[in-house]
Amino acid sequence: MDINNKARIHWACRRGMRELDISIMPFFEYEYDSLSDDEKHIFVRLLECPDPDLFNWLMNHGRPEDEALFGMVQLIQSRNQARGPVEQ
Repeated sequence: MDINNKARIHWACRRGMRELDISIMPFFEYEYDSLSDDEKHIFVRLLECPDPDLFNWLMNHGRPEDEALFGMVQLIQSRNQARGPVEQ
């Protein structure tokens, strides 16, 4: 997926699980533009992972073996925590 195709990435952020939408959508909306190109590529790779894995990783029930994906999970968690809850 092209890191500059924000409409496609936005669509990929929409998951079938509310818990994932609450974590991923605000991160995309508020943080994506400030990421480096390398971080954008990692974020897109993360979006290609299955929902059960994403859920477990974002809820701290395990972690991805790929260190870059793990770093992105941690970035999502820390930025979301620093920003606080947003309207959905």
